Amino acid sequence: MVAYISAYPDRFGVEPICAVLSEHGMKIAPSTYYDHLARPVSQAVLDEACAVNAVVDVHRANWSVYGVRKMWHALRHAGHQVGRDQVGRLMGIAGIHGAVRGRHHTTTTRRDQTAVRHPDLVKRGWTVPVRPDQLWVADFSYVWTLAGFCYVSLVTDVYSRRILGWRVAANRHTALVTAALQQALYIRRRDDIRFTTTGLVHHSDAGSQYTSLAFTQELIDAGIAGSIGTVGDALDNALMESTIGLLKTEAINARDRTWTSRAEVEWEVARWIHWYNTTRLHSSIGYTPPIEYEQRYRDRTTAGPARESA
Repeated sequence: MVAYISAYPDRFGVEPICAVLSEHGMKIAPSTYYDHLARPVSQAVLDEACAVNAVVDVHRANWSVYGVRKMWHALRHAGHQVGRDQVGRLMGIAGIHGAVRGRHHTTTTRRDQTAVRHPDLVKRGWTVPVRPDQLWVADFSYVWTLAGFCYVSLVTDVYSRRILGWRVAANRHTALVTAALQQALYIRRRDDIRFTTTGLVHHSDAGSQYTSLAFTQELIDAGIAGSIGTVGDALDNALMESTIGLLKTEAINARDRTWTSRAEVEWEVARWIHWYNTTRLHSSIGYTPPIEYEQRYRDRTTAGPARESA
């Protein structure tokens, strides 16, 4: 009531507002209102207001997708010493919540039953990799726009969860997945001249794009071992399905946005992937962003010998 009165004192006057409120069962005297204004705000109230503001800032900085658990870790990363239950309470005060994944699923994969397929070298071993560039997984999905469907292809490093390659195209031809692989190779070669594909496995589902002669030749030329999951198995490429699910939930389907063109989708995907790789906290790698997780690996593997020689 105090906030309502404070919003209209010049328009209606404090006494008339109090009289009308009292007539409708919300009794408040003008003296009570003035006493409240004169009362100093406690430090506890100020501290809580600052905490709520910090929660809102961190939530917005992370695409407004984090729930309580991720927000707790994000706030701690940002230097705020808060408890998990406290984060939940502050989010409730601010009226914010995490993104919820949708249940809708549309099949984009079309299998060529006559194509020669790579063996399944992974067999759901998503926790097997102990270094970057040991196992890459790939898949693609659709995005509806006012100009028609477009398709987003991704290549992810299983060890760090980093998205290395991506491409948005107007069709789902083999070039869609080949371009994503080429970008992943370019990123690795650009970042480290010592990069090698020795021991690297590329895993996907049995879509015709991944079993095509052109894509198979691309793998051979790059020195990468191809792997394809079991046909009809919902878990044959589960990690990549999960990554695409995050893309759909956090960027594509967020805020009920209608996409007007492929170029608009491409820009949003680029923004999301940059955040995903550099900032987003991933519970599977200790609530660490992928690029930071890879840097920790490089620090461990290059600093050891230096210490011994010292």
